[in-house]
Amino acid sequence: MIFFNQGEQLENLGNGILESTWAKFPRLARNQIALTWIVYDPPVPVNTGGALTPKAFWNHPVRGFTYRGSERIYPASVVKLFYLVAIHEWLEKGMVQSSPELERAIKDMIIESSNDATSLVLDILTGTTSGPELPPGPFETWKQQRHIVNRYFKSLGWEELENINVCQKTWGDGPYGRERAFYGELLENRNMLTTNAIARLLHGIMGGVTVSSTRSQEMMALMKRSLNPEELPLDIEEDQITGFLGGALSSEAQIWSKAGWTSKNRHDAAYIEIPDSRPYLLVVFTEGKENAQNREILPFVSQQFAKAIIDM
Repeated sequence: MIFFNQGEQLENLGNGILESTWAKFPRLARNQIALTWIVYDPPVPVNTGGALTPKAFWNHPVRGFTYRGSERIYPASVVKLFYLVAIHEWLEKGMVQSSPELERAIKDMIIESSNDATSLVLDILTGTTSGPELPPGPFETWKQQRHIVNRYFKSLGWEELENINVCQKTWGDGPYGRERAFYGELLENRNMLTTNAIARLLHGIMGGVTVSSTRSQEMMALMKRSLNPEELPLDIEEDQITGFLGGALSSEAQIWSKAGWTSKNRHDAAYIEIPDSRPYLLVVFTEGKENAQNREILPFVSQQFAKAIIDM
C-alpha cells in the first residue's frame, strides 16, 4: 500500500490545480507532469526533531494526492537526495569513514547540486571509480558494486521503491568510458525515480526517522533554502528557488528542497511551511524540452498548492 491516504478533498483540489496548469500552459502535455502532494494535519508528525519513534511515525496517518506518481521518470539531480540518505547510512553504520573532503562533497552535492561532488560521494558509497572501459570480468564486479545503493533501498521494503534505479552519477556533458557502458546501449540503465518514491524518502527525513534523528536533522540543514532575494546566489540558474517550487513562496514561508534540471527535465521536491497553515510536502516533475526551459510552470503549480493550503 502507498504510504498516504487518498481522499475526496485533496483529490478535487489536486485535479483542479492540474486543470488550471494545463489551461495556463497548453504545451504541457498530460503525460509530461507527475506530482505527489502530502498534507500534514494536526498533530503534525514532521519537523519535530524526531520526537516520534520510527514505528510511531510510520503508523501515523497522512493524507495525500498523486498524479502519475508511480511513473518512472529520469530524476536529474533530485536523485542526490537518495545518495544523501545512503551516505549517512554508511557513515552511521561505520561502513565508510568521514573526512573533510567527504563532508565538503556531501554539502556541495545538496546545497550547490554539484555533479563533481556527487561523483565523489558515489565513489565512496560503492567503492568504484570512473575511468576507461573494463574487461568483461572486472566490469561485472564493478557493476555489482555500483548497484549497492539500489540494494540498500530495496532492503527497506517500501512499495514505492520497488521499481526505482539509483546507481548512476550525474553529469554535465555525459558519461564516458565504463560509465557510458554502464548506462547501456539505449541508456536503459539510467537513474529512474517516481514522485511517490521521492515523497516517501523526503517524508522520512522530515519526520526525523531516516537513518537517525540526528542524521535526519543534518540532512534537513543541507536542504534548507532561503527565500530572501538578497540571500539567493547571483546565478539564478543554480539557486534551486528561481523557476522552481520556492519561486512562488513569500519570504515568510520556509522550504527544504532539492531541485533537478536538464535540457529535458525540470523537477523539484520540497517540504514547505507557511505561517498559520498546514505544512505540506510537494514533489513535481515536468518533462519535455520546452517545459524544461519554462521557468514559470513549477512556480505556478507551487502557488496553486500554497493557496489551497492557506484556504484549508
